[in-house]
Amino acid sequence: MSSGSHDPRDIPILTDPIEQAGGQAAPPFDFNAAHAAILTETLKLADSLLRRAARDIEATLFERVFDRLRTELPELVDRALREHAAGPENPPQEPAEAHD
Repeated sequence: MSSGSHDPRDIPILTDPIEQAGGQAAPPFDFNAAHAAILTETLKLADSLLRRAARDIEATLFERVFDRLRTELPELVDRALREHAAGPENPPQEPAEAHD
């Protein structure tokens, strides 16, 4: 705090330039540079989020396909073996269940 008396009429006028430390006026705002920086950072974030989402989707789909293969493969092999063992003169009977 200053030790001198304060004159209430000594109010800064809003049209006076704002000064930084060292007595220099603040540089003008560069709208184009700010726009480019915001756009660049936004696109980096979007790219990162989309790549992560694609990896998550890929992992989920892989798990679903592998689970379905694990479930359906034994029946497929069993059916193929029965068809092969039955030969052409004894066609196998269709299973009672229907599959997707």
